[in-house]
Amino acid sequence: MASVPFDSRDGVIWFDGEFVDWKDAKVHVLTHGLHYASSVFEGERAYGGEIFKLEAHTDRLIESGRILGFEIPYSAEVINAACRETLQRMNLVDAYLRPVAWRGSEMMGVSAQHNTIHLAIAAWEWPSYFKPEERLKGIRLDMAEYRRPDPKTAPSKSKAAGLYMICTISKHAAEAKGYADAMMLDYRGYVAEATGANMFFVKDGVIHTPTPDCFLNGITRQTVVDLARARGFELIERHILPEELSTFSECFLTGTAAEVTPVSEIGPHSYKPGEISITLMNDYMAAVQPKKTAAAAE
Repeated sequence: MASVPFDSRDGVIWFDGEFVDWKDAKVHVLTHGLHYASSVFEGERAYGGEIFKLEAHTDRLIESGRILGFEIPYSAEVINAACRETLQRMNLVDAYLRPVAWRGSEMMGVSAQHNTIHLAIAAWEWPSYFKPEERLKGIRLDMAEYRRPDPKTAPSKSKAAGLYMICTISKHAAEAKGYADAMMLDYRGYVAEATGANMFFVKDGVIHTPTPDCFLNGITRQTVVDLARARGFELIERHILPEELSTFSECFLTGTAAEVTPVSEIGPHSYKPGEISITLMNDYMAAVQPKKTAAAAE
């Protein structure tokens, strides 16, 4: 399946309230979202037939649209039910889901006040974002050229498609040099995140993570913060300077796609996946598994 282009796969996609054949889920070339990035999306994972933190993802999708100035014409309850039904109709148990909302093609220009807001939901099999052998030994990150923008210049609290343009550029550049991903700084020069995942560092048994004031406070990030504190680990959210990278002993990424992935290198700096990284990687994988009821366990 991995070699089949995404526009040529089999199955169904929920599209504006109904299920259509996968290959028929199309938009016009003059769709506003394609030209002006008026599109928001979510990345979700299902484990054992249940979508992890579905409600939180849906709430963020709706809020992302609001930040971009449009209202998704479906309630959270409808979107949640559509995600679950999409997973079932695709006969998937462990999968990735992609809800995406965008402005349509009624008006073509910067202003698109009367364009229809569309919503689609697709689901497919997708293993770990990074190769298993890379993940266990830690992945290598390059230093990205582009930086996360000032919140006064971009809607940084939304999961907006346009904000990922510099992520694609940075990840492609890193992969061309043999790295798995890239670390981005923010507009002030502080450590921000990887191209699609949040970052954590460990020093003397204390976890440090960048303050998400100009990039997404990821749902996986929030989950791992809670798991770390439940374990009794000290965790500090703060601005981290790139000059500090050499002082940390461990580093790991978090994200729906990345899950919890240790890092072995960032440019010239080396790390070794240690007790905290591995503990939280295991705790996260335990947390995402569906909880069995007492009746089901018997």
